[in-house]
Amino acid sequence: MKAIIPDLDARSAKSLYIQLYEYIRDAILKKEIVPFEKLPSLRNLSDTLGISITTVELAYDQLTVEGYIYSRPHSGYYVSEMYYPEETKGSNDRGEAPGRGEPMEMQAPGLFCDPSSFSFTKWKKCMNKVLNDHRDSLMFESDTQGEEALRYEISKYVYSSRGVKCTPDQIVIAAGTQQITSHIAKILKRMDIEHVAVEEPGYLPVINIFRDRGFAITPVEVRTDGIDIERLPSNIRTAAYVNPSNQFPTGSVMPAGKRYRLIDWAVKNGSYIIEDDYDSELRYFGRPVPALQGLDTRDCVIYLGSFSSTLLQSIKISYMVLPPDMLRIFDSIRGGYDQTCSKAEQLTLALFMEEGHYRAGIRKMRQLYSRKLKVTLDALSDHKDIVEPVNTASGLNMIIHISSGKSMSELSAEAREAGVVANPMVPVTSGPHANSLIFYYSLIPLEDIPRAVYMMVDRWES
Repeated sequence: MKAIIPDLDARSAKSLYIQLYEYIRDAILKKEIVPFEKLPSLRNLSDTLGISITTVELAYDQLTVEGYIYSRPHSGYYVSEMYYPEETKGSNDRGEAPGRGEPMEMQAPGLFCDPSSFSFTKWKKCMNKVLNDHRDSLMFESDTQGEEALRYEISKYVYSSRGVKCTPDQIVIAAGTQQITSHIAKILKRMDIEHVAVEEPGYLPVINIFRDRGFAITPVEVRTDGIDIERLPSNIRTAAYVNPSNQFPTGSVMPAGKRYRLIDWAVKNGSYIIEDDYDSELRYFGRPVPALQGLDTRDCVIYLGSFSSTLLQSIKISYMVLPPDMLRIFDSIRGGYDQTCSKAEQLTLALFMEEGHYRAGIRKMRQLYSRKLKVTLDALSDHKDIVEPVNTASGLNMIIHISSGKSMSELSAEAREAGVVANPMVPVTSGPHANSLIFYYSLIPLEDIPRAVYMMVDRWES
């Protein structure tokens, strides 16, 4: 076994546990630490490196969340079985973070957010500055691809927070994920790709857009580690729509080894992966899991992001990061479109991000929603005989399994009577999620959660 002796720098801006996590992760990917190999115990590694057990535990926890290692009770930590496709050995030739001078129904995830987590005052100040300083610019319509200032801020943010590697020129902005999906559908048609594999259960609005545009749809079961790759088409060029970092609505996280397998499937099948990363920043334990796009060295991943979950639903600004070949097609057809996303709001968001307000808001949301999650779990623990919560590490909702003779529609209606939103997992009628609701605890004011949960369950038991 390779000795784990990283050169940790206590003066670095990176915390010690992140440095240790990256060192072990890279050693696993380089096969210096092989699958099923046992790692040093927390205390052993702590003593060897002269760091706290907590630091080692945080590093191991992050590696576990991302699927690089796993724990065996009373035995220790071991390296997970990995997948090493040939193309992952090289480096990503798209380079580092871009600089300014470089080339440039089931309810929607992100529908529900607490307004107390958003600073209207700071947004208003940024909006006023745009109106005062950019009056001449606002007299003209926006760039079809989106305002350059916003694309630049997004490219910086997704690199630092999600590991997405792109230039501002690869980013296309539109008014909402559904309009972004319409752009993708047109590009795929130009590429003679008319088949889409989707997660089951999954996000119905996007699925319906592809169906309405004439794509053949193949639902593929979502397991505890994400979409079942073995059931993806092997002889038809396909676009696979996935939520690998926080699947909606199950909350499953795709581990690192499976992410490389998914990329390898796309390359060998001449296919593409549409990675919808709608609210992966809202992870409450450990760091957010890095995006799939950052692992892609063959330009087969289309990355989707949205500000609906992290700002306000009314600010309908979404974006996609296109691989170079798809970007060329977009450039050839962009003349036929108008930018429907408000230019004033795009410039306001660019300034909001530049001044650090967006990152500050994300931190505030994590703190608020992690507290809401804890209070919700505490409240539900008093009703273990009827309610079992799952997928409780991230996002704005959780699945709750319910032991009741009532239908899920009836239980959902009774929840609404109690002032709580808990939607049936349609069209799921069988399998592990048959008797389940999507419970949006994020909607409930923090201080009202215990009472709201009690009232909801009381109606279910009556």
